[in-house]
Amino acid sequence: MGRTTAAVKICSPQDGTKCVETELIVDTGITYTWIRRERLEAIGVKPSKARKFRTIEGIEREVGEAVIECLGESAMSIVVFAERDDVEVMGVVALESLALEVDPVTRQLKKAESLLALTAMN
Repeated sequence: MGRTTAAVKICSPQDGTKCVETELIVDTGITYTWIRRERLEAIGVKPSKARKFRTIEGIEREVGEAVIECLGESAMSIVVFAERDDVEVMGVVALESLALEVDPVTRQLKKAESLLALTAMN
């Protein structure tokens, strides 16, 4: 089974002209989007706090917020400051914020159909 990848643009929330374009692996089993620290720092994204991530070793990474653009959609999302040995991936929080999903048959990224939650039953 092949990997799903996406061309994305990551921008500073403070200055939308400071952006970096890259291709990320799309992983629907990962919560957040992981981007190399050097890329985030180059566009002025600053960490806001540290979070622990469940791994065999139990690691801690800094997180912040950035604007992510993909397939004509744009949204603010939490990003993890990935270190040298970390893989850059797009996680499910960004996918949902962008209203994107992975087609289970073609393994391609596509725009998702939004669902309506009923609020009252008559």
